[in-house]
Amino acid sequence: MEEKMLSKEEQKGKRDYSAIVKSPEFQQLLNEKKKFIIPLTLFFLIFYFALPIMTSYSSVLNNSFYGHITWAWVFAFAQFIMTWTLCMIYSKRATRFDRLSDKVLKIGGKQ
Repeated sequence: MEEKMLSKEEQKGKRDYSAIVKSPEFQQLLNEKKKFIIPLTLFFLIFYFALPIMTSYSSVLNNSFYGHITWAWVFAFAQFIMTWTLCMIYSKRATRFDRLSDKVLKIGGKQ
């Protein structure tokens, strides 16, 4: 009954989201995102929290790397490099995710 009340333009723009979620293209997009994001997130969190934990509970990073520069400074600088690297890797991978998303939108749940 509600369907009859919608204009033709409204019905044309309406998507069947349940069909989209069940489509193999959408499932592929979700699986690829999970395979990529979960390991990288875990790596980031472990690397990120390693510095404060290691400086608080051990003296490993207090040793000299070169002159008065300790390993703690090297580790902290490495976090910047790690962040930039992860951003570049994600940007490259995001283009694939965008292509898969476009494919899902084109299909729009039609099988």
